[in-house]
Amino acid sequence: MQAWQPLLDWWFGADHGTATEVAAARQGLWFGKRDSQDREAEARFGVLVEQALAGKLQGWTDDPHGWLAQLILLDQLPRMIFRDTPRAFAGDPLARPLLSDGLDCSWDRQLTPIQRVFAYLIFEHAEDLPLQNRAVELFGELLVEAATNEQPLFANFLDFAERHQQVIARFGRFPHRNVILGRASSDEEQAFLREPGSRF
Repeated sequence: MQAWQPLLDWWFGADHGTATEVAAARQGLWFGKRDSQDREAEARFGVLVEQALAGKLQGWTDDPHGWLAQLILLDQLPRMIFRDTPRAFAGDPLARPLLSDGLDCSWDRQLTPIQRVFAYLIFEHAEDLPLQNRAVELFGELLVEAATNEQPLFANFLDFAERHQQVIARFGRFPHRNVILGRASSDEEQAFLREPGSRF
């Protein structure tokens, strides 16, 4: 078994179904905010997260699944393990070029559509409008390629990408990160944060 396989099995489930089936089974892990899940992520994969943040897993990028696993270690797991602290975003500067390099090699095309979502989310998380535009483009491609019965799922992912893009187009950053990162919020940002759904 490859070193990254336990992480991918935990994230996507060991029994591979359709994208809709995988999402239904794992969305609580992916998008829920539960202390128990955060503690499990740290207990099982905290050492790997630290290794990824230190640039010690470069050999993983020789395989598309290892590349995906490293992206998850840099992007998703810090947001769980270090939730509500600046370290939640510590992997972002490393994940963005790693994603770009993998896209240049078409690594994403060797993954399942639901796996590709967790590569493209790196650009969706970026406080950078060109990268946000690229995220919308990539999620749009996923929707076009999706089977008819999978389109509602991928339409939802595209909708979230477009909503993130709109926030960056308006503010140049995500206002909901301001408190965590010690940034002062403008009056407009404060008003925005009082709106439902502004914090994703």
